[in-house]
Amino acid sequence: MDRKIKKKTWTFKKIATIGGGALVLGFIIYLLVFADRRSKLNVDKEKITISSVRRGIFQERIPQTGTVEPSVTFYLDAIEGGNIKKVYKESGAMLQKGDVIVELSNLNRELSVLSQEAGLNESINRVRQTRLSLEQNDLQQQQTLAQIDNELAKLKPQYERQKMLYEKKLISKQEFEQTEADYEYNLKRRKITYTSYKNDSLSRVRQLTQLNRSERRMTQSLEGVGQILDNLTIKSPIDGQLSTPPLFEGQAVSQGQRLGQVDKIGSYKVRVPIDELYLPRISTGLNATTTFANKEYKLVITYIYPTITNGRFEVDMEFVNDAPEGIRRGQSLRLRIELGQSSEELLLSVGGFYKDTGGNWVYVVSEDGSSAEKRKIRLGRKNPENFEVLEGLQPGEKVITSSYDNFGDNEVLVLK
Repeated sequence: MDRKIKKKTWTFKKIATIGGGALVLGFIIYLLVFADRRSKLNVDKEKITISSVRRGIFQERIPQTGTVEPSVTFYLDAIEGGNIKKVYKESGAMLQKGDVIVELSNLNRELSVLSQEAGLNESINRVRQTRLSLEQNDLQQQQTLAQIDNELAKLKPQYERQKMLYEKKLISKQEFEQTEADYEYNLKRRKITYTSYKNDSLSRVRQLTQLNRSERRMTQSLEGVGQILDNLTIKSPIDGQLSTPPLFEGQAVSQGQRLGQVDKIGSYKVRVPIDELYLPRISTGLNATTTFANKEYKLVITYIYPTITNGRFEVDMEFVNDAPEGIRRGQSLRLRIELGQSSEELLLSVGGFYKDTGGNWVYVVSEDGSSAEKRKIRLGRKNPENFEVLEGLQPGEKVITSSYDNFGDNEVLVLK
């Protein structure tokens, strides 16, 4: 008799099929939910630069190039035009104050000066003659008063005596009246003469004051006219070294033309052009450093020029101590100008990464050094060596600071 065989519900094949499907489904879910889908790029460690984030003193500095100039320079400009009569000193000569450098000739100017001098001398002589006439008139009036006083000195006693004699009937009336008339006439005459003298004296004082003032002005003008010819001789204003273009006898020189300069020797300054962006932060007293012949020197800003040309302004800097030995006018110096006071900050070394990221993100290396991941950061001030880190990094972390040109948009770098 046949038996009915029951069919098994869970066969090995079915269990294996279901189990395999579950594993595949689980793997797919893992990939979708948990797997790292970030783009990666393999990078050779030997071809990148890794820097550590650290705390340190941050001093904001800007690199600039300055030109060495003498601290004192006098320019030789021709006040009067003319032709070079004689060249006494050549370019490069060492001068003492007052040394004649170039002598000019200008015949028209010389004739004009002689004519002006003659006119001024004539005017001065007329003033002096007028003053002499006023003084003589004063003397004449004084002499007239003296004569009147002398007459009164004789007539007054005579008048008083005859008056007494006339009252006693000892002299005639005619004789007394003659003496009385002479006496009263001289009294009136003195009064009139003195009033005239007084008025003339006041006027004379005013005229003499004006004449003296005019004479002083004309004398000063005469001296100034005389100096015009002195301006045809170019002299050294200080002790120093002469620098001139080629000069030769007979050469025409126009008024105001620059014939050269005299530089004070042994004292130098540095003229530095700076971008106008930094103008609000530049002030006198700021320090700078430069290296010359493997030795560092300190400088300080002493003057800021107010004009801006082609987006740049200039400052003068002087050496704090002695200037470097062997330095020459026109030589270029690489300077590091300090902006403000130093402070302790979180620092990241300057590198090519900034060009690619603008300082908004960097690749931060993992602790084991096997990879580097993108991370957003925020940088602040910059000096030639370091950036100031404001956000996104901690002391001790390592950052790739070389260029990111070859990394594309990959989020993770695998370091090998």
